[in-house]
Amino acid sequence: MAVAGRSVGGALAAILGREGLREDDAARAAAAVDGVVPRWVARPATLEQASGVVALAHDAGLGVVPRGSGSALELGRPPARADVVLDLGGLDQVLEWSPDDLTVSVQAGVTAGALAARLAAHRQLLPVDPPGAATRTLGGLAATAASGPLRARYGTLRDLLLGVRFVQADGVITWGGSKVVKSVSGYDVPKLMVGALGTLGVLGELTLRLHPMPESERTWLVRAHDAAAAQAFVDGLLDSAIQPSRVELLNAAALEACALPGGAVAVAVSIGTVAAAVQAQGEALVALARRTAAEAAAAPPDVWAGYARACAAPGGARLRVATLVSEVGAALRAAEAAAADLAPGIGARVTGCAAVGTLRVALPGIAPGAAATLVERLRGLVAPAGGSVVVEAGPRALREAVDPWGPVPPGPLALMQALKDTFDPARVLNPGRFVGGL
Repeated sequence: MAVAGRSVGGALAAILGREGLREDDAARAAAAVDGVVPRWVARPATLEQASGVVALAHDAGLGVVPRGSGSALELGRPPARADVVLDLGGLDQVLEWSPDDLTVSVQAGVTAGALAARLAAHRQLLPVDPPGAATRTLGGLAATAASGPLRARYGTLRDLLLGVRFVQADGVITWGGSKVVKSVSGYDVPKLMVGALGTLGVLGELTLRLHPMPESERTWLVRAHDAAAAQAFVDGLLDSAIQPSRVELLNAAALEACALPGGAVAVAVSIGTVAAAVQAQGEALVALARRTAAEAAAAPPDVWAGYARACAAPGGARLRVATLVSEVGAALRAAEAAAADLAPGIGARVTGCAAVGTLRVALPGIAPGAAATLVERLRGLVAPAGGSVVVEAGPRALREAVDPWGPVPPGPLALMQALKDTFDPARVLNPGRFVGGL
C-alpha cells in the first residue's frame, strides 16, 4: 500500500476507521512495551483490517507489536522499536465448531475462558491451562507457547493446533495447516507459529483439536519429606500403569500460596477418566506413595483454581526451567538454594509439570541483579543435560542484565535467523524481542 501524499496516521484511520485507531497519549502509554511507547494503537475489527495495517507498516518501515490480552509483554527482550501496537482483542469470534469432529476454528482474540464456556455445553474442552488462561487470548497463548498442568496428558498447543490463518509481514493473509485432525499437509506452519512470539506472522485464526471432558476426575496431594523423595515418587508414577492428567510439583512456598497443607514438597496428581478407573488408579497411586515414603491424601475440590491463582500472581520475576524429568527434584533444590543465597526471605515459589521436566520459579520482590545471577546459576546447572532457563516475566532491568532466552547453539540459531529472513526480512513484526534479537 502506497502511503505517499498522506500521513501514516491518516492511512491507518482509513483502514480501521476512527474507532479502531488510538493516537491519544493515554492509550499510547497504556500500550507501551517495556517503556517503549507506540505512535499508534490499532484495533482491527476484521482480519482484513489487520492485514491492511501490517501492509502499511511494511511499506512505511514501521515496527508492529501484535498484542492479545497483554499479559505476556514481559516475555522476551525489550523491543527494538514499537511504532504500531496491533491489538487483536477485537477479533473475538468463534467461527466454526464441529462437536462431532472435536474441532473448533476461532479468531485469535477469543479468550480461553470464553471458549471454555462455549464448549462446556457439549462437555468438551481445549486442554490448555497456563496460569491466567481464562483471560488470555488463544492467539497469545499460541504465540508464547503457554502451557499448564494439563500438558502432562494432552501435550501443548503445538500438539493441539491443526491450522492457522495469519498475516505475513508484508500484509498478505496466508493459511497453513488443516481444518481436520487427520490431515498433515502443511502442518509444519502452525508448529512454527507456536512460540514464535508473533515474529513470523500475526495469528488471525486458529483451528484447534478438542477433547471430551472426563466423566470423573479426582486429585491427590502427595506430600514428601524432601525433593529426593518427591522425585522417587514421580519416577515411580511415570513407570506405572497410572495415567495422570496432571503431575505438578510444589515446594513449601508454593503450597502456602495455594493454601494447601504444608510440607517440604508435594506432588499434586489428578486422574480423569471413567469413574471406576479413577477409583482403581487412585488406589494404585496411594499405594505407590507409601512405597516411596510419601503420603497421599485427597486434595480440595478447588485445588486447581487455587493453584492457577497462585501461579499467576504478578510481581518480581518468573523463570521457566526445562530439564530432564529425572532431574526436576535437583532443579527444585537448586532454585531454592540459589534464592536463599541471593535473596534471603523472598520465599521462592517453585511449581511445574514434573512429568515433562518443566518448572516455574516465581521470585516475588527480587532485585534485578540478584535475579540475573540466579538465572545464570540455574543455567549452569541444567545446561549439561540440555536444559534451559527462560525469563518468562520480570522488569526490563533484569532482561537487559541477562539474555532472557539464554544461549542457543549456533545451528538452531542459524535456522531461526533463516526463518526470520524468509518470513520477515524487513523486520516488521515484534522486532528485537525474540531469540538472538530477531
